[in-house]
Amino acid sequence: MEIREAIQKRRAYRSLDPVDITEDLIRDLAGCAQLSASCFNNQPWRFVFVYDPDMLKKMDEALSQGNEWARSASMIIAVLSKKEFDCVIKERVYHQFDTGMATAFLILRATELGLVAHPIAGYSPKKTREVLGIPEDLEVITLVIIGKHAVTIKPILSEKQVKDEKTRPERFSLEKFVYLNRFTSP
Repeated sequence: MEIREAIQKRRAYRSLDPVDITEDLIRDLAGCAQLSASCFNNQPWRFVFVYDPDMLKKMDEALSQGNEWARSASMIIAVLSKKEFDCVIKERVYHQFDTGMATAFLILRATELGLVAHPIAGYSPKKTREVLGIPEDLEVITLVIIGKHAVTIKPILSEKQVKDEKTRPERFSLEKFVYLNRFTSP
């Protein structure tokens, strides 16, 4: 699969079937994230790959209402970083940008492997820290839900989630976010 195809195929599906999680798969995904660019090669990202069924069950406590679908994940990846791990140049803080790029590499590799890798904002960082033993000084940036896209839509999804499952949510036109040579107000 070409990179453009992986980008086009990547979707935030919520109807998930189980997939076998192996240490080889984890090494593959982590190895792709490892190759991402970062300021002065600081590599500020940290990932906790949660795939033990008992630990996944405990992670249910961290999920927000509306993300109950994520309870069928085969793996949840907690994405972590902190400001001190990366460049801070005057008022420019890079750790979230660099960690986001590494996470995107991981997501695209998962897509290439035929997996769903759905980052979510609907979770409790505090509960995630408690369950996974993450120190307070590390920022929990996102959780990435891993599974295989189910053929049938799961009944736990809301009406909007079912709609989004069937059709890719509309994307902004390029004109809405691309500026040539100079930023102009809309």
